[in-house]
Amino acid sequence: MKVLVLGAGVVGATTAHFLAEDGHQVKVIDRQQAAGMETSFANGAQISACHAKPWATPHVPLQAFKWMFKPDAPLLFRPWRWDPPLWSWGLKFLRNCTDQRVTTNMERTLRVALYSRAVLKALRQRTNIQYDQITRGILHIYRSAAEFEEGRATGAMLKALGLPQDVLTPQECVRLEPALAHAAKTDLAGGLLSPEDESGDAQKFTTEIAKRAAARGVEFAGGVTVKHVNASKGMITSVVTDQGEETADAFVLALGSYSARFVKALGLDLPIYPAKGYSISVELENPDAAPTMSITDESAYMVFSRLGNRLRVAGTAELAGWDTGLDPRRVAPLVRNAKSLFPTASSYTDVHPWAGLRPTTPDSVPIIGATPYANLFLNTGHGTLGWTMACGSARITADLIAGRAPEISLEGLGYQRFSGGGTEP
Repeated sequence: MKVLVLGAGVVGATTAHFLAEDGHQVKVIDRQQAAGMETSFANGAQISACHAKPWATPHVPLQAFKWMFKPDAPLLFRPWRWDPPLWSWGLKFLRNCTDQRVTTNMERTLRVALYSRAVLKALRQRTNIQYDQITRGILHIYRSAAEFEEGRATGAMLKALGLPQDVLTPQECVRLEPALAHAAKTDLAGGLLSPEDESGDAQKFTTEIAKRAAARGVEFAGGVTVKHVNASKGMITSVVTDQGEETADAFVLALGSYSARFVKALGLDLPIYPAKGYSISVELENPDAAPTMSITDESAYMVFSRLGNRLRVAGTAELAGWDTGLDPRRVAPLVRNAKSLFPTASSYTDVHPWAGLRPTTPDSVPIIGATPYANLFLNTGHGTLGWTMACGSARITADLIAGRAPEISLEGLGYQRFSGGGTEP
């Protein structure tokens, strides 16, 4: 079967690889010249099933309101901007801010994340793919007793859903990660360890998986911009680009934050809004003073991942449309917190700031699966967990196109949950 994949990020490139393994003739198109050059380029680098808690929780609306006038706040949005897509997305987000929805959405996200983590491990064993991976788990640290208690409550929910976490004292955190010794002297209240989670360079992985896919015959066409999608009689007939028309037997939509605009004319309303995240990547001048595993600072809403001799620091979310510009006021907290936690690891003079758009749904659950168009499949809306869910959602998509039953339930993962503007019960 001839399959056209729209998007060459970590999700699209991995999907192409699994489709090629099934023997399909695959072509991937992307407006960037190479794979993994947008949201996958410099993200937080975590394979983090432990981050399955959705953004929409009962306390978030009030907290977001308090942050509205802080340009360096962890979550920033300005509702007075003329932005109808954000307003529509925001109403759906508010509907998900209930305890019942939190539990439902956490289960759905964790289901995909745990499956994806297992698929990645099997892929690594099969191919020996290398991407600066570290498999020592992810350590969550907390700076106050109240935050630690809230983290333990979330950890208990995740454990009940199948993700065990170890509760650690400050001393145990330092024994596990000696680079935290400086923080332990001041305000380290405790930690949670997700021992099976991992970290690694998403862009390097995407490049490597694209190479393996190309070796199997996948064609990657860079510098190609999708214009619109043509359909007839319940089937996608072609995709029109700035370089001509592309036809195929099946189509996979994996365009991240840009997915919704290309299927709106088809009657598919995908509530995906970009959440701009920031990162810095610094060279380590004193590697022994830097973390040897991935750390999530729950108090600062930031993650730290060791990538060879680099330290990746990522965090913040800005709901400001499709703007990818860098705001120095939002880069500064990343540098400041890195210096605070690991003061001698680097001079932090050259931090390589970056910003990318994360395709976020109102319930933090990706949109995966079939559509009313028999040959169109969705693999998008992964939010901050695109790297975490890439392998699992790619395997699911390949299974659907091959006519196989996926290995996990797809209940609650399809676009239908948003039909009529509401949410599933």
